[in-house]
Formats: sequence, C-alpha cells, structure tokens
Amino acid sequence: MKFSLDNLRGRLGASGEELAARRMKKLGFAVVDRNWRCHAGEIDLVARKGPLLVFVEVKTRKSDRFGPPQNAVTARKKAKIEQLAGIYVKTKKLEDLKVRFDVIAIRWNEGGGSDMEHIEAAFTTSR
Repeated sequence: MKFSLDNLRGRLGASGEELAARRMKKLGFAVVDRNWRCHAGEIDLVARKGPLLVFVEVKTRKSDRFGPPQNAVTARKKAKIEQLAGIYVKTKKLEDLKVRFDVIAIRWNEGGGSDMEHIEAAFTTSR
C-alpha cells in the first residue's frame, strides 16, 4: 500500500469513531448511523436512546500540538453539523425526537492507548 497522509488520517479517524461508537453503546445508545453522508456533508455518528437522537462529532488526534481535539469543533463546524442534523431528521422522518449534539475528543498516546473526553450537549440548536 502506498503511504499517504490522507490514508493515515482516515485510519486515525476511523479508529476514533470506533471508540466513540463503543462509548455510546456503553451508555445504552443504539448507534443508528456512522459516517452518514448527504449532498451537504457528513455526520460521524448518530445514536439513539428512546426519544433522544444524538449527533456525535468525533475528533481524534495523536497530540495536542494544535490544541485539544475538541477545539477543532469551531462555530462554523457546529453550524454545519446543525444543518446536516436538520437534513437527517427530515430525511428519516424523526421530527418528533429530541436532538442533542455531543463531541467526543480522543487523543492517542504514544504507547497505543487513548484518552477520551465525551462532551454531552456540547452545543445546542435553535430547533
């Protein structure tokens, strides 16, 4: 396989998303979608527990050189996630559910372990 930075980022992101999915399942959520895509972009994870639908943005990094992973969820990124969530809810006809936006930040340690910070209700929507 040819080495590429995009491939490395993809593997890092996928491993972080797997850890985040396990976290949501451990909390009693069903992960109903992973990497859901539409014309406007992509949502990392969508999880549901009863009447609550959670859109999870997963940020994974190998170091804090550019700050903690959750800092990458900027106001612009939040607006994009809200837009995508609105499309998702309409497409799946889930307008009756409550919506929450979480961020799961993962840092891989040099020894191969990881640290995770789950920020529930990291931001809110006008919905």
